[in-house]
Amino acid sequence: MRLQDMIGLAVFDVEGGKQVGKVLDVMLNEDWTISGIALEGKIMFSSNMKVVLWEDIVAYGEDAVMIRNQQAVRRWEAENIQLTFISGNGKLKELPVLTEDGTMIGYVADVYFDQDLGNTITGIEISDGFISDLMEGRKTLPFIPGMTKGENAIMVPPNSEQRLEKTMNSING
Repeated sequence: MRLQDMIGLAVFDVEGGKQVGKVLDVMLNEDWTISGIALEGKIMFSSNMKVVLWEDIVAYGEDAVMIRNQQAVRRWEAENIQLTFISGNGKLKELPVLTEDGTMIGYVADVYFDQDLGNTITGIEISDGFISDLMEGRKTLPFIPGMTKGENAIMVPPNSEQRLEKTMNSING
């Protein structure tokens, strides 16, 4: 599954069957795992965000994210959310991907995770720009030990560009 596919999904609590919001962003840990989701809707006159931690997510699919109950929705200070997919200072989307020996591979277009593995990131979809994406398609870089998120780029080991794989259906959002 792609993180981009989770953005905008409705979030329901299993106990009451009530929709509690929609996914605004996905929160990540430094160890390349998903830590939770941020929900749409800022809390009035506050810098707090509504979040649901990964352990409170019961199931997720192409149509909805299911959480235990409404108590799983917590209020967090926005500044405490360090690493996200699409928004904030610590976002992954559109960051350059560089090898440690100075080769530019492309930019982060999406992030993949395997539902069978839970919240583990399995790869990064790389874009070389719109025209290149149309002509050649996007590529996927499987997760590599040693891949790190720096302040302004994703750093990967030397020769990582040789691990790139063609992405199927890459131009759909």
